[in-house]
Amino acid sequence: MDEKKLVTLAIESSCDETAVALIRGGREVLSNIISSQIDIHKAYGGVVPEIASRHHLENINHVTQRALDEAGMTMDDVDFFSVTYGPGLIGALVIGVATAKAFSLATGKPLVGVHHIHGHISANYLQYPDLEPPFMALVVSGGHTNIVRVTEYNDLHTIGQTRDDAVGEAFDKVARVLGLPYPGGPAIDRLAKEGDREAIHFKRVLLDDGTYDFSFSGIKTAVLNYVNGEKQKGNEVNAADVAASFQEAVLDVIVAKSVGAALDSGEDKLVVAGGVAANSRLREKLTEACGEHGIRLCIPPAVLCTDNAAMIGAAGHYSYIKGNTSDLSLDAIAHLPL
Repeated sequence: MDEKKLVTLAIESSCDETAVALIRGGREVLSNIISSQIDIHKAYGGVVPEIASRHHLENINHVTQRALDEAGMTMDDVDFFSVTYGPGLIGALVIGVATAKAFSLATGKPLVGVHHIHGHISANYLQYPDLEPPFMALVVSGGHTNIVRVTEYNDLHTIGQTRDDAVGEAFDKVARVLGLPYPGGPAIDRLAKEGDREAIHFKRVLLDDGTYDFSFSGIKTAVLNYVNGEKQKGNEVNAADVAASFQEAVLDVIVAKSVGAALDSGEDKLVVAGGVAANSRLREKLTEACGEHGIRLCIPPAVLCTDNAAMIGAAGHYSYIKGNTSDLSLDAIAHLPL
């Protein structure tokens, strides 16, 4: 069969989005249905794993049918199934993996397990039809902060990662300190536009340590100490200035290290993936830095940056055509190395 005509039904359930997509040829989105639980978890200030798992179980069949209907297809039109099997919340992952295995068993069609980060990076193939490896990738999300060198579609090497919190987690925690709603990333992004980026100096952690690694726990603590210190002195805290200064300090390091990794390796393309890739200031800074150095910058639209199944279908396609299929012993793995 023509590889460009292969259709995969892809499932993503690693956190709090129940998502199913139909993808043709690894590049064409036939449908991409996402059922978000953000409104449910807002009351708790973050994702509650048990609640997320239960809602995945309630939603998965309905979301699957919606994806098939939107694509104008049935299970007969599907060539194979792709599913995120890690990393992520174990209970949430189990629902997606069990569903994909059930579909595979019932139809007799192949199954492909997909690494969540591989999926995020592959979202760029859907937005940029001409994009091919090799390139450098920056993955920034609530659970991940990685710099990955992609030499082939299925050949990925992590060359830098966070040593503690992921950048999205740091955004959420700082937002909570400032009394902003969950999710914190978009709230910080909006508020920072009203503040002075140079009002408060927060240390650029690990900027010059000679690695491509990151650390965000220190700046999270620095923001908390600053806010508490100002309150103890009886001073009014300018939340917009704090948000803008925090964001600038974090993004300075991310941009310097990701662009530096591309330059050091001789790559002329930098692709960005993950929910934090939707941050407007990150996009501005990367556009400027890549422009200065003649690096092509690829960033998908917001709907392909946050967790979705289309990206899993793109990654699954390139795994499948290389013969990397899974059997029914495929299991969810919460902490899955790339």
